[in-house]
Amino acid sequence: MSLNTDVRPLGLSEHEKGVILVVAATLAWSASGIYSRLLSIDAWTTIAWRSLFGGLFLLIPSFFLEGGLSRKQWASIFHPSGIAMIACQTFCQACFIGALYTTSVANVAVIYATAPFIAALLGWVLLRERVARRTMMAGGACLLGVIIIVASSIGGGTGFGDLLALGMTASFALIIVIPRISPGVPSLPPTIVSAFLTLAIFSPFGSVGSIDTYNWVVLAAFGATNFSIALVLFLAGARRMPPAEAALIGTMEIVLTPFWVWLFFAEQPPLATLLGGAVIVAAVVWHTAGDLRSSRRAPAKG
Repeated sequence: MSLNTDVRPLGLSEHEKGVILVVAATLAWSASGIYSRLLSIDAWTTIAWRSLFGGLFLLIPSFFLEGGLSRKQWASIFHPSGIAMIACQTFCQACFIGALYTTSVANVAVIYATAPFIAALLGWVLLRERVARRTMMAGGACLLGVIIIVASSIGGGTGFGDLLALGMTASFALIIVIPRISPGVPSLPPTIVSAFLTLAIFSPFGSVGSIDTYNWVVLAAFGATNFSIALVLFLAGARRMPPAEAALIGTMEIVLTPFWVWLFFAEQPPLATLLGGAVIVAAVVWHTAGDLRSSRRAPAKG
């Protein structure tokens, strides 16, 4: 009796692992609206101390991932890619919290949906990566969903807050691409440094005395889940797939973030948000399912 060597071994491919990790990260990130509604302190204070908790919680996985607490691992903060990660992370986190405080949660989520197109452009310019036709089609569908939502919510948030959300989106697209430019450079040390750098920069503008026990707990949870856990999951997943695809899966956040706010705070999304969100989710599911089918059909090597 002979074994069929063409059958793929049981277990997930690297691409499939990447999909699962990025989806899990997106779920964690989608809780940002909940935390922003629970907090009762100013934006400067939130930016600073959420980052502190995020950095502290990131120290835990740094003991076990990417070589542990070795000199080689932490030397990455002086590598050009490490410096770029620190700058992008610091800028991204500040813009993110600032946007949540100065425009609607829905607007932040909608503007973030442009990340696939920015990441695709950066991936093409910096890495010369070809963007698959299916990815462009799904991205076009996502753009249609965004147009549906934006067309009905013009004037729903301040211009400054929307600008901050755009800055967050552009810097996040860079965070997606940088690990693929230098795959051997650890990502956690620069991210941890950026968290403490954010604290150092913004804490002088905040008021630590205004934080009571309730807000300390919310800030700690915000930093642990929405910053640390989500980021570790996403960076691990993004290394296993093209930047545009990772960002495209992340667009599910545009639907989930307002949904959680509606579920827990009874903030009913407008009809256009539901329609546009349905288009985006359908595009993401179609694109991801197609990739998974293709990877499963791929013949085993060797």
